[in-house]
Amino acid sequence: MNEKILEYLRAGESYISGEELSHKLGISRAAIWKNIHALVDQGYEIIAVPHLGYKLLNVTPKLLPQEISHKLNTKFIGKQAVYFESLCSTMDKAMELALAGGEQGLIVVAETQTKGRGRLGRQWLSPKHKGIYFSLILRPKIIPQQASVLTILIAVSAIEAIQTVTGLSPTIKWPNDIMLNNKKIGGILVEMNAEMDMVKFIIVGMGINVNSSRASLSQNATSLKEETAQEVNRLLLLQEILRKIEANYLEFNKEGSSSVLEKWRKFTSTLHSRIKVTCQKEHIEGEAVDIDLDGGLLIRKDSGFIEKVMTGDVVSLRNM
Repeated sequence: MNEKILEYLRAGESYISGEELSHKLGISRAAIWKNIHALVDQGYEIIAVPHLGYKLLNVTPKLLPQEISHKLNTKFIGKQAVYFESLCSTMDKAMELALAGGEQGLIVVAETQTKGRGRLGRQWLSPKHKGIYFSLILRPKIIPQQASVLTILIAVSAIEAIQTVTGLSPTIKWPNDIMLNNKKIGGILVEMNAEMDMVKFIIVGMGINVNSSRASLSQNATSLKEETAQEVNRLLLLQEILRKIEANYLEFNKEGSSSVLEKWRKFTSTLHSRIKVTCQKEHIEGEAVDIDLDGGLLIRKDSGFIEKVMTGDVVSLRNM
């Protein structure tokens, strides 16, 4: 009922009376008043004037499902959203929902995470109401070896969305870091449920430092607010991320990985640099020369031999 009341409040430029809302929705004026108060509790700014009625002044700053879906205009990504003020981890909740049959495109959004995590189990700081923290269920028809391309696809989509909304030009540090001025503003985590030759589903998690203050971030991190010196609308950015993900995902399903990999090459800061990759106590050093169709990073070692790595921590040593 709250969403129906919101529709009428959004549609009107002036006041709408409780009597009119009661007539349109078939509920009592007392029920209208109760629902209006529930919306105010959710963060909507609504004024009530005797003999005039109700007027919506500002929508909630929270990333509520009805706000995410409003004018989203996607086919399936983000059309279903599960929202939490606080959650241990959006990844864990999305995994639970996917195992229970959650549909492709469903997202789990939290205003803060108490045990948010990144790759290799590292902690992800999630200041409340300051960032974007969500996980997405995808059910691609791919083999497990192709799953790394989804990390690249999501990273590319985040870059495109940030450029559109803020005008900033972040870069991608392979495999999953979103960087701005050599500091981290976002990260991507991909977890998979699969058999030997078939992916059942993939959970893609994303954390973006949007309006976080310098004091609330780790030493090597920054936020969009810190870089732009102004607040960034979290809802508009989340919606644009979801649109970009869907567009790139549909293209990937139709044409394969070549298009998204070409975008990644344009956005990455990793290629054509001398790097060291650490993976399970092994160190590989050389020039990052390219990425292959499965998302593996190709490194030319000093011996001239090209080695492919699928995961690891990358440190840039110097430009080639």
